[in-house]
Amino acid sequence: MAESAVAFLLTKLGSLIQEELKSLGGVKGKIVFIGDELESMRAFLRVADAIEDSDPEIQAWVKQVRDVAHNTDDILDEFMLRFADRHRHHHGFYGSVCKIYYQIKNMKARRQIASDIQDIKTRVIDIAQRRQRYGYKFSNSEQGSSSNVANNGGCYDRRGDALLLEEDDLVGIDKPKQQLIDWVLDDADSPLKVISVVGMGGLGKTTLIKKVYDDMEVKRHFQNHAWITLSQSFKIEEILSGLIQQLFDEVRRPLPQRFETMDNNNPKAVLKEFLQESRYVLVLDDIWSIEAWDTIKIALPNRNCGSRVLLTTRIGNVASTSCRKPHGYIYEMKALSPKESWTLFCKKTFQEKDCPPYLIEISKSTLRRCEGLPLAIVVISGVLASKDQGRVDEWELVNRSLGAEVEGSDMKKILLLSYNDLPYYLKSCLLYLCSFPEDHLIDWMSSIRMWIAEAFVEVEGGKTLEEVAEAYLYELLNRSLIQVAMRREDRRIQKCCIHDLLREIILSKSKHQNFLTIAREGSVRCLENARRLSIHNTLPDIPLEGKCFSQLRSLLMFGVDEPISESSMPLLFNGGLRLLKVLHLRNASLERFPGNVDKLFHLKYLSLRGTQVKVLPNSIGLLWNLETLDLKNTYVKELPVEILRLQKLRHLLLYRNETEHIYLPFHCKHGFEAPAKIGALQSLQKLCFLEANHANSSTIVKEIGRLTQLRRLGILKLRREDGVVLCSSIEKLSNLRSLDVSSIEQDEILDLQSLSPAPQFLQRLYLNGRLEKLPEWITSLHGLTRLVLWWSKLRDDPLKSLQNLPNLVFLSLVDESYEGEGLCFKAGRFQRLKYLGLENLKGLRWVTMEEGTMSRLEELIIVKCELLEELPSGTKHLSNLKQLELIHLHLYLHCSMSIVDGSGASISFTNGMAQQAKQLV
Repeated sequence: MAESAVAFLLTKLGSLIQEELKSLGGVKGKIVFIGDELESMRAFLRVADAIEDSDPEIQAWVKQVRDVAHNTDDILDEFMLRFADRHRHHHGFYGSVCKIYYQIKNMKARRQIASDIQDIKTRVIDIAQRRQRYGYKFSNSEQGSSSNVANNGGCYDRRGDALLLEEDDLVGIDKPKQQLIDWVLDDADSPLKVISVVGMGGLGKTTLIKKVYDDMEVKRHFQNHAWITLSQSFKIEEILSGLIQQLFDEVRRPLPQRFETMDNNNPKAVLKEFLQESRYVLVLDDIWSIEAWDTIKIALPNRNCGSRVLLTTRIGNVASTSCRKPHGYIYEMKALSPKESWTLFCKKTFQEKDCPPYLIEISKSTLRRCEGLPLAIVVISGVLASKDQGRVDEWELVNRSLGAEVEGSDMKKILLLSYNDLPYYLKSCLLYLCSFPEDHLIDWMSSIRMWIAEAFVEVEGGKTLEEVAEAYLYELLNRSLIQVAMRREDRRIQKCCIHDLLREIILSKSKHQNFLTIAREGSVRCLENARRLSIHNTLPDIPLEGKCFSQLRSLLMFGVDEPISESSMPLLFNGGLRLLKVLHLRNASLERFPGNVDKLFHLKYLSLRGTQVKVLPNSIGLLWNLETLDLKNTYVKELPVEILRLQKLRHLLLYRNETEHIYLPFHCKHGFEAPAKIGALQSLQKLCFLEANHANSSTIVKEIGRLTQLRRLGILKLRREDGVVLCSSIEKLSNLRSLDVSSIEQDEILDLQSLSPAPQFLQRLYLNGRLEKLPEWITSLHGLTRLVLWWSKLRDDPLKSLQNLPNLVFLSLVDESYEGEGLCFKAGRFQRLKYLGLENLKGLRWVTMEEGTMSRLEELIIVKCELLEELPSGTKHLSNLKQLELIHLHLYLHCSMSIVDGSGASISFTNGMAQQAKQLV
């Protein structure tokens, strides 16, 4: 991590020396000297970072280098902050007075900075001399980070590899999986039974349960399904709410209106009432205490419906107690056999190829240290897969790094090795992910934006910072250091997570290196050099000393219910966070824009998503360095004109969904009123959702054409007369990847016919409003993967035009988007389609699927097509179909056993025809 601190500092110095530091005169030379000395230490730091745990002298030296790098970074940020005021907008007599004031103030600041830099220079000289004295230790140690990624100065884009390896190439799981399935399906009229899977961390308990839970036979057997992951510090209200939300979402029912105001007992009553008459399966992943099970058990009805609860735990008495009453089963996870371990190792390390003969001995030696633990095997495989197979010395280095002795800490050594093997920029990124709570689902895009704000992401020619950061995530994924937790329907990653064992080890590293402080409860001691603070569940008592947390770069909050105010969170309001870059207050209890936040000159990332904030102050324009402004699901309706000063703004997210109910009203989404000159924000990549029905709407729509860096654009309430202007603007957005346009009223024509040419890289298209006909340019979108049409009222079958889109993965026709009686999916068409949704098509009577169409379709969802009297003909040919959902259809819809068995899909019915259809299957 010292290497990371130095590398990021050198990058900053490179840009500052050219311009900003000219005003410091002779100090510039000292800063250049400091940079040169630190640069000369980088090669030693890579070794030192890897061996510091075993050598106290090296550990002390590394800490000194890290502290010097941090202190220098602090001085530079203070310099930028102090001298920024001279560029601010002061005019006239007041401006003259301010200019004199700042000249006097800056003279003092220069002297202080010069003194601080001289101190740093003295320390750097001393550190360099110490390095020379320790030189023999470095010469006797091999390079600590020898991965290909570390050496080539860039991060190879591993997205394809990640998709190939995502199924984990499971080994030795078939027999235990079948045993659990037999228990789950046994005795369909029995009372509630609990099946506990118990074993130490890293054995694959969650992976096994997930395979059982996702099994098609299991899906079909139960009416209701839900999965919840617990942590050691879980809140029962959140667990019950999570279960209720999943269960209601599954059957497309809105939550009870009283749900948000319920006390602690009412969620239990809602859950019990919902499950009372159904056969359900629930997964409770990672239960740590008997008390946790007892609290949840009360809310589960115990009727003779054959319901099941699957739970995983590391604690033996939790497993035995949960299965005692009601009756249940215990499955004890075992380590993989040597043969199974070798199979998994080769699959993950060599991607299905055989191990080269000259690597067999060293590979088996390394594998023995894993002791049959799947987590250890896939992690060490991730390390070795990044090595050159022709460099046996690199493989031997990995083996030697684990040490000679065999002991219980081998798992820790393996996980530490996987961390030490990372290039410096990935180390910082991985450490940062640990700021999220245990078992938290980490938002893929938010993590990317935070990394960029913290300057962890390096510039690579021809790529945006976001693309480079995403490549970092895929590299961590391929090294098995993070896991995919949730995907969108078009297979894009939405959430990821970190295995709790790995997180514990990385957190210990983070604490040792003063990278991150976690505040869970109670008080937090003052840390003058703390760089990041993550607050979990409750606001801590934070001391108010002058320099306490004054060097913070990130402040994050998760699960805090207490109102955020000056008295409850003085740290946020007292102006002491001068160097803050990331402020993440998502879902915090906050009603007003926090005072003093507009004084955070260095702030690059601000998320108030899910708060009750209603107004942005005009002073938002003082946040000159802001790159991400996330106001999604707040109540802000208008942006002040001062927002146009934020010339570095890349992501502007401001919209709110009115309801999560399946049958959404036309105006279910609310955006914001933008300043007329919105085109001034020329760094914008994401702009969602701009309302186009206010004054100067034509001007605003025209201004969009100036935002040539846009990759995602969302527009609401578009008038018909502005359609041609919008098309003209979109033609200039050559980087556009996602377009979402809604008309002002349900029957207002969405006039987008004149768009030519369409953005060639467009991947996702959402059109909400009446179309006279399907725009011809859609057929030219060969890169389109996702298409959703709402309220289009098309009379002609749209499939005739859409069937030639070669990469379409997701297609949804919703809310009278098509008024015809039939849809025919032709043979050989839609060969990449995986999701098809037909919802609220009131005139639809028949759907035909010819043999050979949609050969990769996995999900077919049909909702509220009330004239449809039989399942689509040809469903039996959909060999890859996994899920068929039929919701609110005709009461007499016919469903034959041959169709269900032919597709092999999980079938779920809701309302209307449900009871009769179930008798048929």
